[in-house]
Amino acid sequence: MIQSSIARKVAMALSGFFLLIFLLQHCSINLLSVISPNAFNEVSHFMGTNPLIQYVIQPILAFGVIFHLGMGIRLELQNRASRPVKYEMEKASENANWMSRNMIITGIMIFLFFGLHFYDFWFPELNTKYILGDMSGLNTEGDFRYFEELQHKFVDPIRVGLYVLSFIFLSLHLMHGFQSAFQSVGFRHQKYTPVIKKLGTLYALAIPAGFIFIAIFHHFMTCCNA
Repeated sequence: MIQSSIARKVAMALSGFFLLIFLLQHCSINLLSVISPNAFNEVSHFMGTNPLIQYVIQPILAFGVIFHLGMGIRLELQNRASRPVKYEMEKASENANWMSRNMIITGIMIFLFFGLHFYDFWFPELNTKYILGDMSGLNTEGDFRYFEELQHKFVDPIRVGLYVLSFIFLSLHLMHGFQSAFQSVGFRHQKYTPVIKKLGTLYALAIPAGFIFIAIFHHFMTCCNA
């Protein structure tokens, strides 16, 4: 039973590492839309047409998100079942911070955000490429369509607000999840653990802040140019 629980935690951590790398890569590419629309279009077209990314990495990513959420919920329910109710109610806030005690809540909110994100970008992309059969990545004027589509999604202030709220939940989730992943794989050392905690805090603030900046930037850019 113990070995099984440890294996699940390690698998959870490994999927978390994979998603951390994905978030960093995804944020970096999206920041190009602020710096250079042409570079953003070029990179987006490469990512959207590269067979390795489309048919290998993308399915792994989808599986990783679902696996991470499902395993996280299972482990949390097991932990709660193993704790006495009285102890949990009286001592929970003393032994763990809010982020660590509510990873299920923040995780579910992030998963719901993925649903919105897929609806906004992934599903339309699949429809364009595999149903309509358009792999060119061009709009009706003959230019790459990716930057134009990105800006269009951030016209609605309600959608921008949902994105901002989702990235706040992501930040809360990462505050605990980053260092927890290292601990789960046994990377715990008196010298390096404080460094990992600082890097985790930096990552948990910088990556969501980057996504929030991108959404707000394009919202006001489209409003000003309207």
